[in-house]
Amino acid sequence: MQVFWFIPTHGDSRYLGTGEGARTVNHDYLKQVAQAADSLGYEGVLIPTGRSCEDPWVVAASLLPVTRNLKFLVAVRPGLHQPALAARMAATFDRLSGGRLLVNLVTGGDQTELEGDGVFLDHAARYEQSAEFIRIWREVIARSHEGQGFDYDGKHLSVKGAKLLYPPIQKPYPPVYFGGSSAAAHDLAAEQVDTYLTWGEPPDEVAKKVADVRERAARNGRTVKFGIRLHVIVRETDEEAWRAAESLISRLDDDTVIRAQTAFAKMDSEGQRRMAALHAGGKKRTRADLEISPNLWAGVGLVRGGAGTALVGDAKTVAARIQEYADLGLDTFVLSG
Repeated sequence: MQVFWFIPTHGDSRYLGTGEGARTVNHDYLKQVAQAADSLGYEGVLIPTGRSCEDPWVVAASLLPVTRNLKFLVAVRPGLHQPALAARMAATFDRLSGGRLLVNLVTGGDQTELEGDGVFLDHAARYEQSAEFIRIWREVIARSHEGQGFDYDGKHLSVKGAKLLYPPIQKPYPPVYFGGSSAAAHDLAAEQVDTYLTWGEPPDEVAKKVADVRERAARNGRTVKFGIRLHVIVRETDEEAWRAAESLISRLDDDTVIRAQTAFAKMDSEGQRRMAALHAGGKKRTRADLEISPNLWAGVGLVRGGAGTALVGDAKTVAARIQEYADLGLDTFVLSG
């Protein structure tokens, strides 16, 4: 089992949906988080991407000199970099870090944010572009170990004689992680990625996604590893943990939740739609309404996009719930809290 933590490059807070209790991003704080994860033996840390975050590549590079073994799962968004350039960035980072790079492919689902970054493709076209992007990226890096170049003429992306002169340490390329809930996402995962990540849905729903991706991968003659992205709220007792969860959303009001849910509803992300469905719009916010599976709480998703669920309980309880996911075939856990 591989356990990752999270670098909060968009900030941290004691409460959701308000600036009260917020902690701004600065390098000293990010360094503390990274060094704690490193010293505690975490496999690595996820560094997110998006306009609400600091740039993941710059942050990851800044944390290399202050960590020893920690790996960096760096988010990459097709459409913002050409794949050959992204391959060069990845190879350089991997060489300078001594083989500590992992890549998280993020297609994106917020049309407003994507258009602000210059990406004007619809859902289907974005996944086509992402598939071409990661194919070029993988081939350019893999062939660099033999000094070979690569040609590709695709619908969205093309390269001619793409060549990487300084290959990474990891062969054939740094491992690729990817998450998505649509059929197009499952196809991409089955065909090209190493580890498929899901957000924290109830175990029976996760089992269905794992089975679907595994079947699609088998049709391509491949095997894929599986992981999950979850928040955790752990205290000395279950009761204390649930009080902490309730405190996290104690400053929310209906207008704040409605604004967030309205924004999420405009996205064309199947994963975000599934997250929103877990709490039925957040009209009720008691434990009974938000505990969607034993110890799985959907409160985070009331106002946060992306991973919107948390495992809540004492250490023994949360470890048992993690084991339930592991029993489904998941061996990578990307946590935050």
